[in-house]
Amino acid sequence: MKIGIIGTGNIATHLLQNINQANAVDGEIIALFGRNEKVGKQLSERYGVEFYSDFQAFVHTPLDVVVEAATVEAAEMYMKEVLESKKDMILSSIGVFKDDEFLMEMKEIAQTNAQTISLPSGAIGGLDLLQSANSLGGLREVRITTRKSPQSLGLEAVKAEELLFDGSARKAIDRFPKNINVALLLSIAGIGADQTRVQIIADPAIEQNTHTIEASGDFGKMTMKIENHPMPGNPKTSYLAALSIIAALKNRGNALVVG
Repeated sequence: MKIGIIGTGNIATHLLQNINQANAVDGEIIALFGRNEKVGKQLSERYGVEFYSDFQAFVHTPLDVVVEAATVEAAEMYMKEVLESKKDMILSSIGVFKDDEFLMEMKEIAQTNAQTISLPSGAIGGLDLLQSANSLGGLREVRITTRKSPQSLGLEAVKAEELLFDGSARKAIDRFPKNINVALLLSIAGIGADQTRVQIIADPAIEQNTHTIEASGDFGKMTMKIENHPMPGNPKTSYLAALSIIAALKNRGNALVVG
């Protein structure tokens, strides 16, 4: 499996370490695309991967799958071209799908080209349960309460616990595009961005990002709590988000699929 990565940040570095050095996946990262040429060249030299600052050159390399590990803006800018070049895509910045029309357009392109868009579970779990519960439309309510340190939200001035947001997943992703991808992913797996309810709390007393998911419907009820360690060097990103990308790569093309 030949892998390309969009992005040169912490997640890209983590993937390079574990795939090209530690052989955690049956494949190799052969191409890296980004705008920061200095960092890109450093990663290229350290991990033996070709760095591209020109997207056309990157996307036309012989890749099987492209991992977007950058930003919502990058996902929106480059996703269509990746799919039209007949490459599978693993998407990190789920917030790009807050636009339902864009989501439908990308799904149609992927179907036309027999490609797959993979949305890793990121910092949360329970997605398979929500999909099962809603397979016949029986999922009624879904709520996620996210509790993070002020630093991870870019709010260092907050010194006491504070409810920052209480509303729909669609509005949450507008307010916190870099921090609340999990809410939109939850809504895609379940009852939609307008029906999924979100609370975001800044809490100076915690060290781990915490997500509590509650759901109910014909299946019964579910409550799940996840406490995530942040990525080393980047408190805004969950370590589990990087691990879920590796899991998606390892599962690609498997004969046995769980969930």
